[in-house]
Amino acid sequence: MIPVIGLAVGIALGLFLDPTVPLWLQPYLPIAVVAALDAVFGGARARLDGIFDAKVFVISFVSNVVVAALIVFLGDQLGVGAQLSTAVVVVLGIRIFGNAAAIRRHLFRA
Repeated sequence: MIPVIGLAVGIALGLFLDPTVPLWLQPYLPIAVVAALDAVFGGARARLDGIFDAKVFVISFVSNVVVAALIVFLGDQLGVGAQLSTAVVVVLGIRIFGNAAAIRRHLFRA
Protein backbone atom coordinates (compact mmCIF):
# COMPACT_ATOMS: atom_id res chain seq x y z
CA MET A 1 0.00 0.00 0.00
CA ILE A 2 2.91 2.34 0.72
CA PRO A 3 4.17 2.25 -2.91
CA VAL A 4 0.70 3.16 -4.19
CA ILE A 5 0.48 6.08 -1.77
CA GLY A 6 3.99 7.19 -2.78
CA LEU A 7 3.03 7.04 -6.45
CA ALA A 8 -0.13 9.07 -5.85
CA VAL A 9 1.79 11.69 -3.85
CA GLY A 10 4.49 11.86 -6.54
CA ILE A 11 1.95 12.34 -9.32
CA ALA A 12 0.11 15.01 -7.33
CA LEU A 13 3.36 16.87 -6.60
CA GLY A 14 4.37 16.67 -10.26
CA LEU A 15 1.06 18.10 -11.39
CA PHE A 16 1.02 20.78 -8.70
CA LEU A 17 4.64 21.92 -8.99
CA ASP A 18 4.88 21.49 -12.78
CA PRO A 19 8.66 20.95 -12.83
CA THR A 20 10.73 21.78 -15.91
CA VAL A 21 13.61 19.66 -17.14
CA PRO A 22 16.82 21.52 -18.04
CA LEU A 23 17.78 21.33 -21.73
CA TRP A 24 21.03 19.47 -21.04
CA LEU A 25 19.10 16.74 -19.18
CA GLN A 26 16.30 16.24 -21.71
CA PRO A 27 18.05 13.61 -23.89
CA TYR A 28 18.67 11.43 -20.84
CA LEU A 29 15.25 11.59 -19.21
CA PRO A 30 13.43 9.12 -21.51
CA ILE A 31 16.26 6.62 -21.16
CA ALA A 32 16.22 7.02 -17.38
CA VAL A 33 12.47 6.42 -17.32
CA VAL A 34 12.78 3.23 -19.40
CA ALA A 35 15.63 2.01 -17.16
CA ALA A 36 13.54 2.74 -14.07
CA LEU A 37 10.57 0.88 -15.56
CA ASP A 38 12.84 -2.10 -16.16
CA ALA A 39 13.75 -2.14 -12.48
CA VAL A 40 10.11 -1.74 -11.42
CA PHE A 41 8.92 -4.62 -13.59
CA GLY A 42 11.83 -6.74 -12.37
CA GLY A 43 10.90 -5.94 -8.78
CA ALA A 44 7.26 -6.82 -9.39
CA ARG A 45 8.30 -10.12 -10.94
CA ALA A 46 10.62 -10.88 -8.02
CA ARG A 47 7.80 -10.06 -5.58
CA LEU A 48 5.45 -12.49 -7.30
CA ASP A 49 8.19 -15.15 -7.39
CA GLY A 50 8.74 -14.64 -3.65
CA ILE A 51 12.39 -13.54 -3.98
CA PHE A 52 12.02 -9.77 -3.68
CA ASP A 53 14.73 -7.97 -1.71
CA ALA A 54 14.39 -4.22 -1.16
CA LYS A 55 18.16 -3.69 -1.10
CA VAL A 56 18.60 -5.45 -4.44
CA PHE A 57 15.67 -3.48 -5.89
CA VAL A 58 17.09 -0.09 -4.89
CA ILE A 59 20.56 -0.99 -6.17
CA SER A 60 19.08 -2.31 -9.41
CA PHE A 61 16.92 0.78 -9.84
CA VAL A 62 19.78 3.25 -9.33
CA SER A 63 22.36 1.28 -11.29
CA ASN A 64 20.00 0.76 -14.26
CA VAL A 65 19.36 4.49 -14.49
CA VAL A 66 23.02 5.45 -14.07
CA VAL A 67 24.37 2.88 -16.54
CA ALA A 68 21.74 3.73 -19.17
CA ALA A 69 22.45 7.46 -18.80
CA LEU A 70 26.20 6.85 -19.04
CA ILE A 71 25.78 4.82 -22.21
CA VAL A 72 23.73 7.59 -23.80
CA PHE A 73 26.23 10.22 -22.59
CA LEU A 74 29.08 8.22 -24.11
CA GLY A 75 27.12 7.96 -27.35
CA ASP A 76 26.61 11.72 -27.38
CA GLN A 77 30.34 12.27 -26.87
CA LEU A 78 31.14 9.88 -29.72
CA GLY A 79 28.51 11.41 -31.99
CA VAL A 80 26.30 8.31 -32.08
CA GLY A 81 23.90 9.26 -29.28
CA ALA A 82 20.74 8.37 -31.20
CA GLN A 83 22.00 4.90 -32.09
CA LEU A 84 23.07 4.09 -28.53
CA SER A 85 19.79 5.50 -27.17
CA THR A 86 17.92 3.17 -29.49
CA ALA A 87 20.07 0.24 -28.42
CA VAL A 88 19.42 0.95 -24.73
CA VAL A 89 15.67 1.25 -25.31
CA VAL A 90 15.60 -2.01 -27.30
CA VAL A 91 17.55 -3.98 -24.68
CA LEU A 92 15.56 -2.61 -21.76
CA GLY A 93 12.32 -2.99 -23.71
CA ILE A 94 13.06 -6.69 -24.24
CA ARG A 95 13.68 -7.06 -20.50
CA ILE A 96 10.48 -5.16 -19.64
CA PHE A 97 8.36 -7.30 -21.94
CA GLY A 98 9.99 -10.47 -20.60
CA ASN A 99 9.18 -9.45 -17.04
CA ALA A 100 5.66 -8.38 -18.05
CA ALA A 101 5.11 -11.80 -19.64
CA ALA A 102 6.31 -13.55 -16.48
CA ILE A 103 4.01 -11.38 -14.36
CA ARG A 104 1.07 -12.14 -16.66
CA ARG A 105 1.81 -15.88 -16.52
CA HIS A 106 1.98 -15.74 -12.75
CA LEU A 107 -1.23 -13.71 -12.30
CA PHE A 108 -3.42 -15.30 -14.95
CA ARG A 109 -1.80 -18.74 -15.26
CA ALA A 110 -1.60 -18.10 -19.00
